[in-house]
Amino acid sequence: MLAKVVSCAVVGLEGAVVEVEVDISPGLPSFTIVGLPDAAVQEARERVRAAIRNSGCNFPMRRVVVNLAPADLKKAGPAYDLPIAIGILLSSEQVQADVAQTIILGELSLDGSLRHTNGVLPMVALAQERGFSSIIVPEADAREASLVKATKITPIASLAQMVSYLRGEIPPPEYKPEESEEAGKDTAPPTTATDLAHIKGQEHVKRALEVAAAGGHNIVMMGPPGSGKTLLARALPSILPPMSNEEALDVTKIYSVSGLLPQDTPLLTQRPFRSPHYTISNAGLVGGGRFPKPGEISLSHRGVLFLDELPEFGHAVLELLRQPLEDKVITISRAQGSLTFPANFMLVGAMNPCPCGFYGDPFRACTCSHGLVLRYQQRISGPFIDRVDIFIEVPHIDYEKLTDDRLGEASSRVQTRVKAARLKQQKRFSGSRLTCNAEMTPAEVRDLCQAEESAQSLLKAAMKQLHLSARAFHRILKLGRTIADLDNGDIIKASHLAEAIQYRPRRAV
Repeated sequence: MLAKVVSCAVVGLEGAVVEVEVDISPGLPSFTIVGLPDAAVQEARERVRAAIRNSGCNFPMRRVVVNLAPADLKKAGPAYDLPIAIGILLSSEQVQADVAQTIILGELSLDGSLRHTNGVLPMVALAQERGFSSIIVPEADAREASLVKATKITPIASLAQMVSYLRGEIPPPEYKPEESEEAGKDTAPPTTATDLAHIKGQEHVKRALEVAAAGGHNIVMMGPPGSGKTLLARALPSILPPMSNEEALDVTKIYSVSGLLPQDTPLLTQRPFRSPHYTISNAGLVGGGRFPKPGEISLSHRGVLFLDELPEFGHAVLELLRQPLEDKVITISRAQGSLTFPANFMLVGAMNPCPCGFYGDPFRACTCSHGLVLRYQQRISGPFIDRVDIFIEVPHIDYEKLTDDRLGEASSRVQTRVKAARLKQQKRFSGSRLTCNAEMTPAEVRDLCQAEESAQSLLKAAMKQLHLSARAFHRILKLGRTIADLDNGDIIKASHLAEAIQYRPRRAV
């Protein structure tokens, strides 16, 4: 008898319908899975065999063939265990049920219990999009699946419970969120980021971080070792505005597919902060592999990508960032096809001015030759530097500031100003795909970045004296627009552009 069960695969960050066809015919006992299965799917034969027997059912000692259609789509992961088991039970007539409008997925243990499955969120979104009546998921993934409100979620703890449900022996299991979940749904968990109030001195750097957070601009900090660059970067998430519900779902989908979603946190509400080591590979940063997975730049989507010791990153690795910094997406092409992952992140870099770290420091003598300093700076290419909106120097901190008992301005107060600036931008970009000033294209810059006459004269002089590129021209205007938003101004003034120009990236030599 032939049985069909509907399951789901994940291609990139989107779901794809997979039909699990099971045929049991006379012949020598065998169990074959076809349809481009990977090793994890091939190993499902032993998991399914043991789970069926340990759940009180009989595994048919006949010729069992399982086809995963479409056959040209690579099937990866253990999410097909449960649909294969149900298909075998239906084909052997141990269970009789209509599951044509139900998507089934889950990894089986040998005792028949269901384990956590990666990528549940895009699979549930697909079920809603294709009009399936319900989706059966492991009980451990019910909270994550419930983020898609319009879909009926049926949480299952084990194969035995699934069999009882299909036979009509028990009512359909339903997921009911706990009261604590309902009460804390709109309350973001406390952030673990450093508070700006506890960072001594560096007020001009804190101002630059505020401007960067208000407009989503890229920033690079340069200074001697121990001046607080890393600490300031780790404080940036504390002043960023909270994510919208749409942004949170996008980030959660990426982490779900990557297998990085915490079991106790079905919806990520804090902006990501990723800090890869400079030994990271190309595939680790932008994503890749034989079957591409999101890399660090996609894991930092809607958040912060912090590159400490920026010149130590490989030249090729940094050059890979140029396209996603402009397009906010990364496209990975392989023989099997091309996949596009989101990569809308804030780039934060930290670097020393030279290999020893003390070039230009008034208190420590630099031991590097001029040529060595020049070669160190040239590890970061001009086109990459041109894509940085804010370049700020972080000087040595005096003893008096370090021992001052007074606290600086708290991150919560800075965040309030950042939220107000972002709210102005949301109103300005209402009805478009843009969310902040840094995402504006030249068309939006021309229409929305109106500057007074004195500001235009200042910008003209800066373009001539600093020999700025067309990209730098637009980035200065976008940065001036953000500074004007923080100042609650409608027109970009000369003072706003003056501050934006002083943040222009430049080399130390």
